[in-house]
Order: sequence, then structure tokens, then C-alpha cells
Amino acid sequence: MYGAEKSDNVILPKKQANNGPTGPAERVEGRALTKGSPHEPVTAWTQSQTPVSPGLMRVRQVARKGKVGRFAALLHHVTPELLEASYRALKRKAAPGIDGFTWESYGENLRARLEGLHARLHDGSYRAKPARRVYIDKADGTKRPLSILCVEDKIAQHAVSQVLHAIFEEEFVGFSYGFRPGRGRHQALDALYTGLLYRKVNWVLDLDIQRFFDAVNHDWMIRMLAHRVADRRILRLIRAWLEVGIADDEGRRERSACGLPQGAVVSPVLANVFLHYVLDLWSHRWRTRQARGQMIIVRFADDVVAGFQHQSEAERFLRDLTERLRKFGLTPHPRKTRVIEFGRFAIRDRRERGQRKPETFDFLGFTHICRYNWKGKFVLTRYTQRSRMRSTLQAIKQELRYRLHDPIGETGTWLRRVVQGHLNDFAVPGNSKRISAFVYHVRRLRIRSLRRRSQRSRMPFSRFAPIADRFLPRPKILHPFPVARFMASTRGRSPVRS
Repeated sequence: MYGAEKSDNVILPKKQANNGPTGPAERVEGRALTKGSPHEPVTAWTQSQTPVSPGLMRVRQVARKGKVGRFAALLHHVTPELLEASYRALKRKAAPGIDGFTWESYGENLRARLEGLHARLHDGSYRAKPARRVYIDKADGTKRPLSILCVEDKIAQHAVSQVLHAIFEEEFVGFSYGFRPGRGRHQALDALYTGLLYRKVNWVLDLDIQRFFDAVNHDWMIRMLAHRVADRRILRLIRAWLEVGIADDEGRRERSACGLPQGAVVSPVLANVFLHYVLDLWSHRWRTRQARGQMIIVRFADDVVAGFQHQSEAERFLRDLTERLRKFGLTPHPRKTRVIEFGRFAIRDRRERGQRKPETFDFLGFTHICRYNWKGKFVLTRYTQRSRMRSTLQAIKQELRYRLHDPIGETGTWLRRVVQGHLNDFAVPGNSKRISAFVYHVRRLRIRSLRRRSQRSRMPFSRFAPIADRFLPRPKILHPFPVARFMASTRGRSPVRS
């Protein structure tokens, strides 16, 4: 790089700009979560609570200092210790790939296997294996293709993704959520709730990118990674994972020309990097330079919700964004992308025009509704999405048929985990009716399955009640108010400060 200095395996320019968080939009969307501060932990952690190596922490520190340099040497951070931590972080009951190895079987003689993988990664003899393709049902009735990788490929991808996280976590903007540490589903919902409640939002753009993971261009993906990664060995590994393709049951192999393999360990961070350069930076620039009214935006993976004060700006943003996405081979979903009137003043304006209540929109499993309560105060209500609740109940009903003659205690323990997981996701303030209805329907499904166990006797409800009370958790709100949690995560900064 012309006129640059090399420091700690990174090529940095001589002059660096101050890229600290500025403006109210970044504070509203929780940008403080990704910035360095004295309150942050000194080590990063994997999903298995294993600390990342000090070398990766130095990479993150250097990436935090300069945002236009390129890291020239990164593969040496993929050590046998990092590979072992990546192995421990994988799901232990995941389906095996085409080589037949499960997590447990690969763990036999683990040290020797990881040392061999480490040697092949560094001498260039490592070859990625094609994935096994399966399809799962989605809530809308369609099928989602999933790629099941071999355990060895998962380990290598997880280790490389830790290296990429150390670099790009300092790059991502504040409204980017999903597949990032400390910025999950409920953090995105909290940011959206706070923005809709405290900002002058009258129009909402509900954007969904059509078949995003199948449409990502590989050449663009590598070019975007090369903005910060100059290590050709890392880029060669990522391109191999993108192009390796799938193999069917008969051994025939089909290479991938475009797209990110859904189910691959490295795909989430690659998707965030791709959308960071295609959508996030462009949206932030559009908001600061072209928007005249107030605007908010929250992105979780490829699902985007943006709020606008003026209808003309919402429609212009959608037109400009459509042109922007088309340059990279992406298109908004024609049925799921729409601009609706939504917000505090939208209720009043529609009432004056003699129209019905504002429309609703779905985001991350919740249906968002704006209304006035009985005190005349504007409130934002979130209900469990009907299709999500219906599909979950249908899956429970089908599983109870398979477990019809299993021991009552065993089935009850499984059912308690399922219901508790649903409550952990959807027991938010304002959603008590839906979670109570969910538990009620689960109890009905359970007593019907118990009554089918025998044709001679029917279990009375008086006998079923102790079983339900023992195994099924009671519906109750588990999450705090979104504004309170959002304020705590942004260290008390007011969402209305400018």
C-alpha cells in the first residue's frame, strides 16, 4: 500500500481519521455496544465461553485504531489451541457431513486430528469437502436449503470466523444486529422499539432481500473482505468454502457459482460483511446527507426495518436502495417489501381522514402494532407472529404423536424445555395474551395425547392438572421493558438526545 507503515501485521496509513460515534442516530441504535471503553472485558469469548487468544485481541485493538488499513498476516492466529476451542464451540448433536464423522467420533484422538488440520491449513494442502444438502420447512410453507458440513470444515471455518470477527466488529455500524456478540435478536427489537417510540416516525419501510444467501456474488464478497484482509491464504480459504458446493447421496458434486451456504459456520460473518458494504454504509450516508426529517434503521441479517418522518423520503429511500442492491445482484422481495403508515402521528392523521387503524408489520417473529391505550397515550405493542406460533404448535403436535407411548416423565421433560424456550423468546412486555394462549394450547395438545394412550379409560382433567403443573411452566413475562434494557445497554444515554 502506497505511503503506509507496517505495524503488528497490519498495513496502516500514516494519518488516521477519528471515526468515533457521532450523531443521535448512532446513540439511538446502540453503537456504544461495539466501541471500546474501560467497561469492556479484556478478552473475547466464544460460544462455549472459551477466551480468544491474546493475538486476536491485538488484532481487534489495531483494527479499532485504524479503519483503513489492511491486515497482511492473519493465518498464524489460527493455532491448534484456537482450533480446539472451535471444536468445543460446535453443536455436539449436529448431523454428520458426507464423511460420516459426528462431533463425538471426531473427538477420538482429537489432538492428533487438530494438529494435522493445523498443518494442512498452513502448508496449503487443506481441501474443503462439499456439503450435504437438506431442506427444512419455513413458517410460510416454503423450504429452506441447509448445508451440512463435515466436522473438520466446521472447525476451520469457526477459527477463521473468529479472526474475521476481531477485525470487522470494529467496522460494523450501530444499527447492525444479528450473529454478533451482544447484539442478538432482542437487542435489535429493543432498538427498534425505542426508535419508534421516541423518534418522529410516521412511515415504516419493511424490507426483505429476496433469496439473499443464494444471491451473494463471490467476486464481490472477496473484494469486500480484501478491504481489510490482505492475507491471500485467508481469502483463498474463504473462496474455497464458497465454491465447494454440495454433494448428493450418489456422490455427484455440484459446485456453487454464487451464494453463501446456509448452515455453514462462516456464513453469518460473511453475510454481515457483505451487507455492511452494500447496505449499512450506504444507508448511513443517505441518512446523514439526504434525509431532511428524522430517520431510524435496524438491520438483523437480511431483514431491515427503517422508519421515516416523511412519506416522500421513505419512498425515495426505497427507490435508491433498490438501485443500490441491483448493482450487487440483489433485489427486494416484491411481496414482503412495503412502505406503510405507522407511528404516533399516523394514528391521528388516519383518524382525521376517516381511515382505519395503521397497518402492522412483522419483524423477528413479532407483529408490531401502534395504538393509543385507554389513557390516550401512544403505545407500541408486540405480539407473537401468528404463523410462527401456529408452526410451533403444529411441530409440538407432530412430536407428541411420535412420543405417544413414551414415559410421561420423559415426554414432560422434553415438553417443558420446548415451552420454556418459546417463553424465553416471546415473553416480552405486552405479549402476555399470546404466551398464555400458547401455553393453553400446549396443555390441550398434551391432555389429548395422554387420552389417546388407551382406549379403555379417559384421563380426567383433575388427574391431568398435577402433571401439567409439574412439567409445564406457567406463562409470565421474562424480559424487562425494551426501553429500560436499551438504556442500560447504551450506558444511560437518552434516546432523544441530539
